Amino acid sequence: MNFKSLTLGLAIASVATFTIAKPVDYKIDPTHTATVFTWNHFGFSTPSANFSDIQGTISVDTAKPADSSVNVTIPLSSLNTNVKALDEHLKTADFFDAEKYPNITFKSTKVQALGKNKYKITGNLTVKDVTKPVVLDAVLNKTGAHPMTKAETVGFNATTSFDRSAFGVGAYVPNVGDKITVNITTEASVAK
Repeated sequence: MNFKSLTLGLAIASVATFTIAKPVDYKIDPTHTATVFTWNHFGFSTPSANFSDIQGTISVDTAKPADSSVNVTIPLSSLNTNVKALDEHLKTADFFDAEKYPNITFKSTKVQALGKNKYKITGNLTVKDVTKPVVLDAVLNKTGAHPMTKAETVGFNATTSFDRSAFGVGAYVPNVGDKITVNITTEASVAK
């Protein structure tokens, strides 16, 4: 075998390996993940609340971003507005009905790479017993070995907005704003 044939063979093998690469699953780190949502309160203020203890997987295909996916579960037990009475009220049937529907879920249906580490992630958001599509505008912050854990890690920020009444959480609309704006930050690592 001459040098030219060897080089061509290695190039073909390299391309074949690249094209059969599979998505890598990253487990969300709940201690470095937060979902903060805001709303309008009678026009006077814009309160915020946070969900924590978020669980899920971000599957990343660097060769074919369209084959990437996100699957997240948000426990309503983690809801925190910094006002205990409001936390409890939001968990009642007036709003989330957390006893009957303990989790919010998001499952992606489409991932689009927009360039410059920006992505549009379309998926199904389920709140209570209502599932509707929402779109996340996401930015890949960083990939690489985490300096503390040494595990391969990805970090994203994302935003979205939607009308809460569409999910059966419409108490006090329109005095308390219908539109919810959500800001998400997350780190996720490959399990060792």
